[in-house]
Amino acid sequence: MIAQDWPNLNKYQKANQALKAGPMIENSIVFMGNSITEGWSVARPDFFDGKPYINRGISGQTTPQMLLRFRQDVIDLKPKIVVILAGTNDIAGNTGPIGLEQIRDNILSMVELAKANGIYPIVCSVLPAFDYGWRPGKEPNIKIPKLNSLLKKMALAQNIHYVDYFSAMADDRNGLHKDLAEDGVHPTKKGYLIMEGLVDGILIKTLKDLK
Repeated sequence: MIAQDWPNLNKYQKANQALKAGPMIENSIVFMGNSITEGWSVARPDFFDGKPYINRGISGQTTPQMLLRFRQDVIDLKPKIVVILAGTNDIAGNTGPIGLEQIRDNILSMVELAKANGIYPIVCSVLPAFDYGWRPGKEPNIKIPKLNSLLKKMALAQNIHYVDYFSAMADDRNGLHKDLAEDGVHPTKKGYLIMEGLVDGILIKTLKDLK
């Protein structure tokens, strides 16, 4: 039996080695997340091109998987900021049952790891979702707002920025309109543009504050 690379440590191993071997990127920012982050570079390459933005999203991942790869995919790259967008796949149960407080605590652990290594963490709200096509009946329209409330309180307690994508994107069912996500989960270009408008302002402010 071949051992499984459960957190997918292998995915960015070569890219990380190349980054560390090259010239230091000033004011680099790592985007840590799942398919919503990974797909951002595909749907909106202009957002990343020519900027010190490093995409470390992996499709389907949950917060325990991200926590396991946080050191190699974030800390070892020595960024100035990490933007953490995670939790929807936990609610979907991609790697098994998990409570909302446990999801929050995994993200808190990433926040604490970042701070301990001189990296400023930014926590993002989970995007709206009325239901999951691959795992229906998980009630994300009810659970995501509750998780976001926990994440917002945690960010406040940690004195870090919180990016509220949910409020700007949710429809009257706490889901995503087809204009923003054709499958109800993964943003279209229009959806990503809303996200960019929100996160860019916070990144600019944070970089100024850190100088």
